[in-house]
Amino acid sequence: MITRVYELMIIIDSDVAEADVDAVITRTEALITEEGGRIASTNNWGRRRFAYEINHKNEGTYVVWEIVTETPGLPTTERQLRLADDIVRHKLFRLPDKEATRRGLLGGAEPAPAG
Repeated sequence: MITRVYELMIIIDSDVAEADVDAVITRTEALITEEGGRIASTNNWGRRRFAYEINHKNEGTYVVWEIVTETPGLPTTERQLRLADDIVRHKLFRLPDKEATRRGLLGGAEPAPAG
């Protein structure tokens, strides 16, 4: 099997209480791992204002994951994210192998220093 590295960003609806944001994150991580993905990193960017109105909302909570998997495209995760009412938007894209190696997610490369 070919190992692929993806980056997934979701925007959680601003109507979701701060206490419930962690539940949405946990649920999303469960979807990823059930589909065979290994979460390399999770980065909660917090609540941010949108550049334009989305679904009559002006802000949401952004969360980004780096995922290593052999499942092409994570179709089950994508479908569940599309159907979730508490997620305003999501974007899953495959990192180029060169970038994934630079970040230390593929091969034996050391992670690049931050900054």
